[in-house]
Amino acid sequence: MGGEEGCGESVKSNAVTDQSNLAIIPPDFYERQIRLEAIFMPHSRRQRDAMHGTERSPLRFVHYTSADAALKIIATKRLWMRNAVCMSDFMEVQHGFGILSKYFSDKTRHAPLVAAIEEIAPGATQSGIGLFDQWWHDTRFGTYIVSVSEHDATEDLHGRLSMWRAFGGNAARVAIVFNIPWLTGAGRALSLLFSPVSYLREDDVHRNFEEVSENILANADFLRSLGNDAIVQWIFSMLLVNVTCLKHEGFHEEREWRGIYSPKRLFSPLMEQSTEVISGVPQIVHKLPLDSAAAPELADLDLSRIFDRLIIGPTQYPMAIREAFVGALTNLGVASPHERIFISGIPIRA
Repeated sequence: MGGEEGCGESVKSNAVTDQSNLAIIPPDFYERQIRLEAIFMPHSRRQRDAMHGTERSPLRFVHYTSADAALKIIATKRLWMRNAVCMSDFMEVQHGFGILSKYFSDKTRHAPLVAAIEEIAPGATQSGIGLFDQWWHDTRFGTYIVSVSEHDATEDLHGRLSMWRAFGGNAARVAIVFNIPWLTGAGRALSLLFSPVSYLREDDVHRNFEEVSENILANADFLRSLGNDAIVQWIFSMLLVNVTCLKHEGFHEEREWRGIYSPKRLFSPLMEQSTEVISGVPQIVHKLPLDSAAAPELADLDLSRIFDRLIIGPTQYPMAIREAFVGALTNLGVASPHERIFISGIPIRA
């Protein structure tokens, strides 16, 4: 994870600037990635910019989950990534694919985008779409996701009501707040794409592609200098983000960002695979390490370092849960854990 995760090279590598590896990464790499995302994924770029502001301080995200799952996260320093087909939104991935299919089936509508791409990289449109089609089955059935939500200071004490209602079922619920570095090299080591979720209507998605067409023409010389292969990669990434990070507008209160892992397309040896039973459903999960012991590249994402606070959701047993987490956070190495656990005062029945 991280505030800035590259996605333009996601077929070959999810390239991210690594502060410890600057010698082999061009000095303008980071700025180039920002520019390319603004061209091919302008809505996502605006979401990142809104989150970052002008500061480069850590970004605050929160993970709402059951108390049981949170204890496992803290004990193991691992976040579970679940297959998209097992997520609570049963139209995950397919929703975005349906909108894309409708757009590209209308030749009149997509003609400006194709013309703009062909002007700067002849043949890249078909190659990019062909690459996406080649990986579509795996994207639909082999994409693993971990979800976090943007977290505001106004939610520090009580959390967000809609999230307490949405996650954890009848079990005791908690929210783990993280301070994520605005830039980290961990994404490259984990083969992880980290992106905001868009809650757009179909017409908004289509207008977004119109904006992409205009951006390509406005940056034609720059894009030509990259070569056709790079353009193909960015077309693929544009389509990939549109299917994996597009949700129905009704979910907008979640303000979700996603870590996305596709092991068959881009494998990381740091990800641990296991078979787990979740809510009675046996399924494969991939465990995302927030653990500097797993690899030096993960040092700035170690859970003991990025942990900000824990909020206990509405429950009949807040004090018992609090004591359990004081012990777990003490074992994690968090200083003064009793001062970093808060009990939500939202008056709803558990």
